[in-house]
Amino acid sequence: MSDEALGRVSKGQFVRVATRRGASLRLTVDGDPVEAVEGDSLLAVLMLNGRAVRHLEFGGEPRAGFCLMGACQDCWVWLGDGERVRACTTLVADGITVWTDPRRSGHV
Repeated sequence: MSDEALGRVSKGQFVRVATRRGASLRLTVDGDPVEAVEGDSLLAVLMLNGRAVRHLEFGGEPRAGFCLMGACQDCWVWLGDGERVRACTTLVADGITVWTDPRRSGHV
């Protein structure tokens, strides 16, 4: 499957400009291992790793979040246990699994 079909976008959509202090965390996003820093939001981790949260309904172009503060319902992702959370307001945790598409997660 192509990078675009998997929801990957070019690296650099977000770039970490300051070193964050915190433990290094490992998680899985759409089946791929990803590293994060304690205190990162799921949305930041997705954007730092070239991932789209969703795709536009009418053209398929990748989308990040919209409001980035938990008000718009645009950045829902699914955890490995099927729980749906907002990527912009959910902090990463070591070892979690995140799916950007519920059909791929097996929970829809």
